[in-house]
Amino acid sequence: MATQVLFPTLVYSGRLRGRGWQALNSRLLRECRQLRADDAAGRRWSARNYIGGYTSYGSVNRMHRLSPTFASLARALDGRVGRFARTLAFDLTGRALAMTDCWVNIMGRGAVHGAHLHPLSTISGTYYVATPPRSAGLKFEDPRLERYMAAPPRLAGARSPWVLVAARTGGVVLFESWLRHEVPANESAAERVSISFNYSWF
Repeated sequence: MATQVLFPTLVYSGRLRGRGWQALNSRLLRECRQLRADDAAGRRWSARNYIGGYTSYGSVNRMHRLSPTFASLARALDGRVGRFARTLAFDLTGRALAMTDCWVNIMGRGAVHGAHLHPLSTISGTYYVATPPRSAGLKFEDPRLERYMAAPPRLAGARSPWVLVAARTGGVVLFESWLRHEVPANESAAERVSISFNYSWF
């Protein structure tokens, strides 16, 4: 009996390694921490919704339009997102796939980010600014999981319905925005700093 692999889910994982990326990363880290210090509304939002961490998602989520440093990151990401879109066979003729949202996440020890997706976006992703040892990766959920219904248990060693993509400083992860994902608890005593973003064509 022949079997086929149907409907694959594609995720891009790579690293920024162009000339000057370390200097850019250092500037991003400073600005992420400065934003937390300045963003009282974001700290209040995080105290209610992002326990043990800080995110500017609910307050300042267009950083690529506010900071030349974040705009430089967006330019560095644009080419990768474009190549990923071509891999996905998106027809973008006459359309612009552009960054629409960009925000900061700083996770202290024990902070988690529950399962979610990014509605009204096309491609989403994360750039890792600081990932101390034992930093949590990005955990993706098999999109078929909610439809398994009467499926029996899997044998030991079978493919898991979750895949954890490691977080590495300078790393970039891209995925289609409908793909549910989460960040498990940060086990490091040091802060895990990342920048999340969305791209859309409308």
